[in-house]
Order: sequence, then C-alpha cells, then structure tokens
Amino acid sequence: MEEVKFGQDINKQKHKKMNQTVLITGASTGIGLEMAKQLAAKKFNLILVARSAEKLQEIQKHLQDQEGVTVKIFAKDLSNSANAISLYNDVKRENSKVDMLINNAGVGLYGNFTETSLDAELDMIELNISSLVALTKLFAQDMLILKSGKIMNVASLLAFLPFPYYSVYSATKAFVLAFSETLAAELEGTGVTVTTLCPGPIDTPFNTDSMLTTNAYKANKPMPASVVAESGVDLLLDGKGKKLVGFNNWFISNLPRFTPDFIMMKIKKNLASQRK
Repeated sequence: MEEVKFGQDINKQKHKKMNQTVLITGASTGIGLEMAKQLAAKKFNLILVARSAEKLQEIQKHLQDQEGVTVKIFAKDLSNSANAISLYNDVKRENSKVDMLINNAGVGLYGNFTETSLDAELDMIELNISSLVALTKLFAQDMLILKSGKIMNVASLLAFLPFPYYSVYSATKAFVLAFSETLAAELEGTGVTVTTLCPGPIDTPFNTDSMLTTNAYKANKPMPASVVAESGVDLLLDGKGKKLVGFNNWFISNLPRFTPDFIMMKIKKNLASQRK
C-alpha cells in the first residue's frame, strides 16, 4: 500500500507541475531563452515575452514540438512601462494563470555618462526598473489571493559592485536587488516568495564590443548562459533570497567589505577601463 501511495504522490506532483505556468520576460535570447528551455524540459508551461514576434514564434514551435508543453507568446517592448501593464491585461484577458514570474528583461550601456545617450538611459530605467516593478506588483497581487506563487528578479554582480562607465546600469540593478529583498521580507509567510538572481558576465548578445575589451572581461570571463540559467531555475523553484552565480563572482562581490572605498573605486575604474 505504501508503494502505491508513493507512486500516487509522484503522479500528483507531475500533474501539478504540468499545469503550472512560468512567465519569462526577455525570453528570446541569453539566459531568458535558456531558462525557457530548461523549464520546458521540466514540463512547465510557459508565457514568453520579448520584442521580436518572429523569434518568439520560432521558440514557441520548437518547445511545443520538442517538450509537449503549452507556450504562449507576447511581443512587447518593455522599455515603455505602459507595455508592461498592457502585457498583464493581455494575460488576464486570455485567462492565463501565472504561477511564477521571471523578470529577466534588461539592457545595459557602457561609456562615459556625459557622453552616452540620455534617451537610451531613460529607456533602460523604464525596462530595468519601471516595467519590473509594474509586473511584480500586478502578478504578486494575484498570487497573494491564491496564497501561492514565485517571483524571481534578475539583478547583477554590479548591484553589489557598481562600476564606473556603467553608472546608470549599476544603479538600476542595485534598485532591483534592494526592491526584491525588501519585498521578499514583506511577503514572508504569505505563500509568495521573491528571489534575486545576480549573475556576473555572461556569454550573450548583451555584451558589446566595448564591454568585451575592458580589463574586467579579461579578468572575469563570461559564463555560458546555460550554466547561469540552471542556477536561475534552481533558485526560482527551490531557493530563497539572492544568489550570486559562481565562486569568482561571489568573491568579487565581497571585496568592498574588506577594501577601503577609495581604493575599491580605483580598482573598479581600472577594471571597467579599456585594455591598453
């Protein structure tokens, strides 16, 4: 009898998993795409969001054919936070229940602050902060009603270690980390969890030629997107708090605890500078 019951429990867990849906923003490339693949392989249904409808359609067909899961797609440019709100409304209109949310969409910009594009930086703030806050609030409110749900926000190593020449990007990721940690405390005991993934350099199209030729990228090689995604999936499903991916990134994030600020900033500026 115990063996039958154990088998029944396993079947119930599988059935529950197959009926759970994960929404991923920034799902057409990089770790967003890799997390989509890994979650589909675990038989989670998906709602994928990115700007390119064509890329999303290709991913949708591939994952549905290969993994047999349901994949819904929404082509949205989240650098306008109004589109984040419309995304939520579109998902609700289709009666799609979001059990887990991964706020992965983000963009960076490298260069002297006084020389970089103001429009690009304002779009970055909208994408990295405003849309993330909007989606988190709207879906968290639904999750609270059901007393169940998981939200994972993607920050960065630079949330701990803001770099010169990444001034606005570093600030947006510091916001994501602070916001996620405080929200996690607010929601403790509700059945809704909030976690934060904090990767260092990743081998994705996010990296520009100017980024790749800095001292930092020579000293701290980008990790494969699939490896970072695996850590992200583990954190989403079973983790708590925040997670830095890789020992090297964990060690670097702790350097400010033992290094005077003025020395640390000189080190960071050197790392963020172009290789000579």
